[in-house]
Formats: sequence, C-alpha cells, structure tokens
Amino acid sequence: MLRILKILLVIAVATWGLLGAFGNFHDWQGTKGAVAATLSMTTFEGGSDDWRATASPALVLAGALAIPSLKLVTALLCLAGAWRMWAVRGRDPATFDAAKTLALAGCGVAVLMLFAGWIVIAETWFELWRSEAMREAALDAALRYGAFIGIIALFVGAREP
Repeated sequence: MLRILKILLVIAVATWGLLGAFGNFHDWQGTKGAVAATLSMTTFEGGSDDWRATASPALVLAGALAIPSLKLVTALLCLAGAWRMWAVRGRDPATFDAAKTLALAGCGVAVLMLFAGWIVIAETWFELWRSEAMREAALDAALRYGAFIGIIALFVGAREP
C-alpha cells in the first residue's frame, strides 16, 4: 500500500509540473510579465531605482523560459520514475529503492527551481518580499509548492522496510 501511495504522490508532482508548464506557456504574456515585474522591481516603491533592477529582455526571456521548462523536466523525470516504480512495485525493497531515482530527481529539480528561482533570486536578490502585489502570488506559492514537493520527496525517498 505504501509503495502505491509513493507512486501516486510522484504522479501528483508530475501533474503539477505538466499543468504548471501548460499554464505558463498558455499565459505566456503573464509569465513574462511576472518575471519582468520581478526583475524590474517595479511592484514596490523605490524598487525600480535600485541598482539591481533590470528590464533586460534577454533576462526576462531566460527567466520566463526557465520556469515552464524546469516544470516540464520535473514532470518527465517524475513520470519516468513513477513508471519504473510501478514496474517493480512487487519486488524486493532494494529494487524498489533503486527505481525511485528519477522520481526523486524530478522532485529535486522542482525544489531547486522554486527555491533558487523564487526564494533566492526573486525574493532575496530582487527583494520581492517588499512587493504587496507579488508576495502572495509568487513567493507564498513557491514556498507552498516547494515544501509539499520536498515532503513528498522525503516520503518517497524513505528506505523500504
């Protein structure tokens, strides 16, 4: 039963990645807009005057592409990992543990993107924490998703008895 639950949780992370990437690509202007607002620091008073603020189209594009691309990588790794886990669900614990590698890598990519992208770069470097408009929409969501995916990775990664 626990093995099935682990597989379903990995599929849930993959689903998050697929739906998130679809949403980012479907609302491409919104995705670029959120990245541009973060990098330009225009969503809070005095931010755009800061030396770190930038309106570089190349950086905006790079950030906007990174978000859905890393979500897709997360989804693909988690789906491949879930497939492998499903294929060996009835085998010995060591074999099942070995099958988790891709799923855990997918969770790791998601946590890295959420933590490095939104917490380290957006919140810390570009001081997004000062933005009333973006704090809940971006930072709270990144923390919530990252925390859940991290907890899922810990649960899935736990050694089989």
